[in-house]
Amino acid sequence: MKIITCIKPVQDPASRLSFNESKTWIKTKDLTFIASEADNYALEEALRLRDKHTGEVVVISLGGEEAAKVLRAGLAMGADRAIHISDQRLEGPNELGAAEALARAITKDGGADLVLTGVQSDDLGTGATGVMIAEFLGCSHVTVAIGVEANPETRTAEVSRELEGGVIEKVQVGLPALLTIQYGANQPRYASLKGIMAAKKKRFVVWQPQDLGLSLTETLFDVKEIVLPEKKSHVEILSGTPEEAVTHLVEKLRKEAKVL
Repeated sequence: MKIITCIKPVQDPASRLSFNESKTWIKTKDLTFIASEADNYALEEALRLRDKHTGEVVVISLGGEEAAKVLRAGLAMGADRAIHISDQRLEGPNELGAAEALARAITKDGGADLVLTGVQSDDLGTGATGVMIAEFLGCSHVTVAIGVEANPETRTAEVSRELEGGVIEKVQVGLPALLTIQYGANQPRYASLKGIMAAKKKRFVVWQPQDLGLSLTETLFDVKEIVLPEKKSHVEILSGTPEEAVTHLVEKLRKEAKVL
């Protein structure tokens, strides 16, 4: 089986963030980037499927040097080769452009039996990129997957997905297909010293947007400004008897806070 896993570099949660001059995104200079958490679960699922059925796992990412970093980490975890779509314009909240770029790279690489992504990224968290990739590829997709049983001979996969209330749904999908993997679907492995050393010898391809015929002009939306919520604090002590205080509190919750 050939499995392609998409990995997105995101800011380390421990990083101190600040807005850029135009307040349309954060300053990325000097930040530490790591793979989005859900993408690690997707990569682990891909590695397990490869180990069971043989084949190869290809990791793919887009952006600048931060994308190359998470790709090298993916190779150290056990992926067989990497594809880096290198362009700083692919950073930020342009999900449509990212999905199209990833889909074109997947097609240029000859497609795959399975394409795996995380259910959502740690920064934007919309969960939209994976399904847009599937639309560009013209293949079936299953979201919120927590388990995959593939059958290369019948070109099908049985996917378990998590629904509301803890309900588990099982669906069968034909290959090729795209799956978005849920948080906690497995236990991602750590890169061993042997894996880190081996990663240096694995194939690492770099493509520019023009190699994929991309103009990077179309977006789903324009970010006008990002603002932080205003910090508000107000304390009021309710006097009177306990019964009077409760009555006063209920009135405030109903008329002022409007939560009742």
